[in-house]
Amino acid sequence: MVWSAILGSTCLLLFLFQKILWLVVPFILALIIYYALLPAVQRLVLAGFSLSSGATLVALGGFAVLGGAMALAAPWVAAHVVGWNEWGARYLAGGLGFVLGTLESMEHSFEFLAQAHLTESVRQGVSDFSANFVSRNLAGGVMLAAAWLPSLLLAPFLAFFFLRDGRRFKKFIIRAVPNAFLERTLFVLDEVDRTARLYFIGLLKLTFLDAFILAAGLWGLGISAPLLLGLVTAVLAWVPYVGSILGCALVVLVAATDFPGNPGMAYGAIGLFIFVRLLDDFFFMPMTVGRSLHLHPLLTVIMIFVGGAVAGISGLMLVLPLLGVVMVLGETVGQVVTDPRLRARHSHARQLRQTAVTVDLH
Repeated sequence: MVWSAILGSTCLLLFLFQKILWLVVPFILALIIYYALLPAVQRLVLAGFSLSSGATLVALGGFAVLGGAMALAAPWVAAHVVGWNEWGARYLAGGLGFVLGTLESMEHSFEFLAQAHLTESVRQGVSDFSANFVSRNLAGGVMLAAAWLPSLLLAPFLAFFFLRDGRRFKKFIIRAVPNAFLERTLFVLDEVDRTARLYFIGLLKLTFLDAFILAAGLWGLGISAPLLLGLVTAVLAWVPYVGSILGCALVVLVAATDFPGNPGMAYGAIGLFIFVRLLDDFFFMPMTVGRSLHLHPLLTVIMIFVGGAVAGISGLMLVLPLLGVVMVLGETVGQVVTDPRLRARHSHARQLRQTAVTVDLH
């Protein structure tokens, strides 16, 4: 019954979180910033600073470093933006040539594709899409960026208050808990914090494994910039399925452009990417993220698909950390409910309080 409640609550929360994604995304980003800056705050506290002062100094220092890096990078980005446009156009042309070449080969092999003039239809569709892409999508892209910018800017402010007032929030919860359940409550708070921290550590381990294997495979195929491609595609894989598709498309574009007369290289890159994604979904993720959260590999794989079915892309990203937190809460509540000694302590404490407040009424 406890595990049924855990899985049902996870699915319900995924569905609800999908509706308030504008708040969930900055909250997750704030947690990442919080766990990245927390060791520095703890060092300052041990050095004699108050928690509020340490959090303020670390937050100001982190934001100053980020702002300085952005200010220094802006002139370099402005100087190379034209070259990046040419680079992007070159690789897009290479990818388009690979797709059209593949379709032409398929038309030679299959008569019904030749009769459908598939290659010409795709070429015309790409031409129309390229000609109307800016006019059709510019306004929507600007509105989407304007809608998400305030939410993303909320992340550093949330992280700062997590660092400064995290203990106050824990004390607020603890004061509201009866003494009989105090030990269990402290355990729950510690386990929730540990679960969130280990999830992000497991995610970093998974990114390292993906980047290393992809880079090694791309280097073996002779594709340019294998380490950069491996790292970018591994980071894109943080968004399951959609990020993997974008990463695979990026690798194919580079392979098709580097070897325009050899489509086998692009096919080899696709095969490598599919192989790494299978390793990722069925071996690496259960071994890293799943093990960090103490989840069974079978449950990890199943819940990834359940999260995608319930809440789409956001469900794929949120299902494992949310399941880890709900699992801790559910198992602890189940232990409390089924522990007769804890319930007896709580009932006895209520009787003592009732006696204390009514002693002068007799």
